[in-house]
Amino acid sequence: MIPPFLVSRLEAFLREQLVGGTGAPTVDFSKPEGEPALAAADSVSWRVFRNPVALYLGGIAAVLMELAEPRVRSGVWDHTTFRSDPLRRMRRTGMAAMVTVYGARSVAGRMIEGVGKMHSRIEGVTPGGIRYRADDPVLLRWVHATALFGFMEAYHRHVRPLPPEERDRFVAEGVPAARLYGAIDPPASEAAMRALFEDMQPGLERSEIVFEFLEIIGNLSLFPPCLRPLNRMMVRAAVQLLPAAVKDTLGLGRWKGPSAGSRAALRVMGSGIEHLRLDSHPAAQACCRLGLPADYLCRREL
Repeated sequence: MIPPFLVSRLEAFLREQLVGGTGAPTVDFSKPEGEPALAAADSVSWRVFRNPVALYLGGIAAVLMELAEPRVRSGVWDHTTFRSDPLRRMRRTGMAAMVTVYGARSVAGRMIEGVGKMHSRIEGVTPGGIRYRADDPVLLRWVHATALFGFMEAYHRHVRPLPPEERDRFVAEGVPAARLYGAIDPPASEAAMRALFEDMQPGLERSEIVFEFLEIIGNLSLFPPCLRPLNRMMVRAAVQLLPAAVKDTLGLGRWKGPSAGSRAALRVMGSGIEHLRLDSHPAAQACCRLGLPADYLCRREL
């Protein structure tokens, strides 16, 4: 049993680090009353995205895979605040993920439309001379698939194992959002996702930007000073989520993963959060919007 004061601290941390914190745009996930989200409340997605361990580890892994693709890498590194203000970028991404999964369809649709307009203004040329646009459906499909893979693998390894049928359900649940974002033919099963990774592998490449990104993330002040080593441990755990071929391409094949003790600590942390009632979390608010108890997700048999 986690003491109530620790639960309140965790909720404050989630508000600050995952959904924007003070001064960020706010979204009322409890409205409009009764309006469904893009994914159902009993979906695998609602469980996975509720867990901050899965989100943080999976998000790092997803960005690493994105940075392996030269056009996506240039778009991310040259047109976002990852280098200058990584925390703000992570919070904006966290909020976008929350709205996409838990927001009412009308709210999610408006946000995604705004993201699409922003993407339509981003274009450039990679250092290798390849032209790119941020709204390229091929690149949007890659970004979508890498995000799904990262979150799914992080949840599977550090929260609760997902059987094959739930992994397929999770991938399929992402298709409607992917299409709204502009991806064409997004994968609808884990097999289709793996096939996409194989097709993209010849175009992936190593870059020093990957190591710069890892250094930035490893030095973020996410936790109190006494827990600062936890951040680098989580970065190492995220690297170990990558497919072997991608890890080798990026030059991360020899990176040591977290120790057995660290992995056990992550599992305790990740699985423990599954049973916590976090009333201020977007998932709880979305449950209330649909007439479900705020603790619906942590009541469900896991």
